[in-house]
Parts: sequence; C-alpha cells; structure tokens
Amino acid sequence: MAQTTVILKAGQKPTKEELQRARREYREAKKLPPVYDPECPPSTPEALAEFAAMARELRKNRRNPAPVVALRLMPEVLAKYKALGRGYTGVMADVLNYVADNPEILSKVRS
Repeated sequence: MAQTTVILKAGQKPTKEELQRARREYREAKKLPPVYDPECPPSTPEALAEFAAMARELRKNRRNPAPVVALRLMPEVLAKYKALGRGYTGVMADVLNYVADNPEILSKVRS
C-alpha cells in the first residue's frame, strides 16, 4: 500500500481530495494485521500501569484553573490570531500575560 504525505502550513486546511485519500488509506490500513518491531517488545503489565499513572497525572495537571472570560476584539485582530491555527487562544493568553508583566508595554498601550 502506498502512503501519501501532505504538508500543510499553519491555518491551511487539506483539500477534499486529500481528506478522501487519507480516509481511504486509513480504512485500508485498519484491515491489515499489526506489524511488531522485534527491537521493541510488547509492554509489560507493569509498564502499562506506569504509563496509565503518568497519563492520569498529565490530565490532572492539564486542567485549566483559569477562568473563562468573554472578550470583544476587532475582527482583524481575531483573524490574525485564528490564522495561527489550533491553539491560537493559548497564544492570545500568552501575549496578554507578557504585556501584563511588562509595565512599559502596558503604559504604551494605555496612553
């Protein structure tokens, strides 16, 4: 089975044909038996339990204690952030934190 690679830039969406091809390849790959790498033996129950514990810890730490805030933005500003792609709201939060931590920038914006 031939594999297809599609490289997308930030904010770019795959074409309808690329999505159809990827779905078709996925369905075909699901029918194949798994191929095991002899250099990577199956995980032991102990290792799987450790991975599960690590995943639980990551999920617990990932919960965002930050409150949800409604914010009015100019459409052009929102479009610029959305162009960054997935996670753009986190970038917005980082920018706001940076400005809030730098009084000289904050004073320029407020004047």
